[in-house]
Amino acid sequence: MTSGSMEGERLRVHEIELEALRRGSGRPILAVHGFDTIDPAAPFLDLLGRHGEIIAPSFPGFGQSPRPKDFDTVYDLVHLYLAALHALPGDKVTLLGFSFGGWVAAEVAAACSHRLDKLVLVDPLGIKISDRETPDILDIFNKSPDEVRQCRWHDPDYNAMSDEALVVHARNREALCLYAWRPYMYNPQLPRWLAQISVPTLLVWGASDRVVTPDYGRAYSRLIPGSHLAVIEGAGHHPEIEQPEAFVERVAAFLEE
Repeated sequence: MTSGSMEGERLRVHEIELEALRRGSGRPILAVHGFDTIDPAAPFLDLLGRHGEIIAPSFPGFGQSPRPKDFDTVYDLVHLYLAALHALPGDKVTLLGFSFGGWVAAEVAAACSHRLDKLVLVDPLGIKISDRETPDILDIFNKSPDEVRQCRWHDPDYNAMSDEALVVHARNREALCLYAWRPYMYNPQLPRWLAQISVPTLLVWGASDRVVTPDYGRAYSRLIPGSHLAVIEGAGHHPEIEQPEAFVERVAAFLEE
């Protein structure tokens, strides 16, 4: 591997050492996390790990991944994950992106479909579908924590965090501000390039998501040729967390097509 290497729970890409979660075996599945790093105890990991080996690095500045100086744009993240794709073994990789990471995954797929066999986007951000004055994406930085919680979860009481998790969440939020503050959570040019995605694509959406609604998901799907949208009931912005069995059932069926 010329662009990076796996060492235990670390993934080294272009001299950046990333915290990395690994689970399962089989086809490589590169997972791109969302607002927070993926919880190692999340039940969907073991379920999905029956269908492939999940490799989930933490963005620089998230979790225990250091952030190099001047590494602070989505452009930086996209190029980091392009390099990570080439660091993984095998001819093809499945790319799985959640929320903010779905935006990163969509950018990567538009630039590098030849390295992918399948693309799964879970409640992704990254595009603007309404007029300039109409917000499409909940402003999680300027809304109250209670309102954000209500919009992110079908069951708002689900999101209980330990003290340790709250510390990590605060660090993640600081890094997220750097990457996605302006323009807020989208790339004005991305819609025109989504048509470049040439691999089978599944979008998975929580029916109760009010960070980005299912209508946003339908608009997103229309921009990716041949893509399909699966809506999961009883889930908000994180269907993999609130409905792990239903989520993995949909994704596994897609991977096996």
